[in-house]
Amino acid sequence: MKPSRRRNRIDRVTTRTGDAGATSLADGRRYAKHHPRIELVGCLDEANSALGALAAEVAGDTAEGLTSLQSRLFDAGAVAATGASAVDWTAMAAALEVDTEALNGALPPLEEFILPRGGRAAASAHLARSVVRRAERAWWRAAEDADELREIGVGVFLNRLSDYLFVLARTLADSERAWQPHRQ
Repeated sequence: MKPSRRRNRIDRVTTRTGDAGATSLADGRRYAKHHPRIELVGCLDEANSALGALAAEVAGDTAEGLTSLQSRLFDAGAVAATGASAVDWTAMAAALEVDTEALNGALPPLEEFILPRGGRAAASAHLARSVVRRAERAWWRAAEDADELREIGVGVFLNRLSDYLFVLARTLADSERAWQPHRQ
């Protein structure tokens, strides 16, 4: 018996189908490249790349956790493309909240806003946090006209993910510098 061969999921990178300013999502519809859903997919891709860059700066369980979160961002992209999901995003958000609180419990309380820095890993976490915040804004912009996006829970997950990345940045920081407001 001959082993079955799976068709490559992505068999061509250059398709030229988007050269006129429109592209397709998994729902089969064509969208202008500036449509909120396409912007959302792009923002989720940026967030995923930022998590990948951060994962390259850390090791062990932290890197593995970030890799898992990257897969969840692909799942979120699938939701953006189809409007449906089998993922329990509420449970995912709750788990991130627990992880965030556990990390935060070991940190000194903040007395002021901090500058996004503290070494390469911490700065990468801050950058990833800000990119995830952009993806969250794009999520809610796309959800304005899509009940299925508004109600599915990914927006809450993205909010918790950015919180987690902020606390992770503080955890990874070799030092913290407080914001110094301008004084006249």
